[in-house]
Amino acid sequence: MIGYGQSDKSNGDVSLGIQNTILDRLIKFWGLEKPAVIGYDFGGATVLRAHLLNKQDFAKIVLIDPVSISPWGSPFFQHVKAHEDAFTGVPDYIHEAIVRAYINTAAYTPLSDDTMDKTIQPWMGKDGQAAFYRQIAQAKEEYTDEVQSVYSQITKSLMILWGTEDNWIPVERGRLLQQLIPDALFFEMPNTGHLVIEERPDLLLEKTGHSMVSE
Repeated sequence: MIGYGQSDKSNGDVSLGIQNTILDRLIKFWGLEKPAVIGYDFGGATVLRAHLLNKQDFAKIVLIDPVSISPWGSPFFQHVKAHEDAFTGVPDYIHEAIVRAYINTAAYTPLSDDTMDKTIQPWMGKDGQAAFYRQIAQAKEEYTDEVQSVYSQITKSLMILWGTEDNWIPVERGRLLQQLIPDALFFEMPNTGHLVIEERPDLLLEKTGHSMVSE
């Protein structure tokens, strides 16, 4: 996703309103036909928007703790939206402490120092710091509201995985999402927070692997 991870951190639109279009064009550029796709957090919202708005035809969809149902966004999100410039300008050591504390709230099982260092690395430095607060400031519920009412139109094979101890997006949202999507499979990941990928990679691979190879 543009603006995240190792991607470009230039100032610009990194909202959910643009990510699905980029994904759609990327899939077409690669020449993929009906790919299977896994979407996590904002990536889950991007997959849903690409499928419903861009009519991108996926063979199978796996969603992991996706941003998908309003309301969402922590009090920290709301505070950053109101004071983005102030956060962008804080000293490096304060910014690093903020990001570390924020990531810690997403994990039920404490992350190792090495995992934490690698997780925060893309958000460090002048460009990374600005990008961190930019993506939060641009996160708006209108982009999930735009598709939430038509989740019932999804007919593709779809699996939802959710950490039972997710403090960012409660597991109840996952159960509700399953009810909105016909025939969706739903699996709760026990003793796991929002960072399922880091906390229980073994169980995640077991569930997603089964979904991707089974009919």
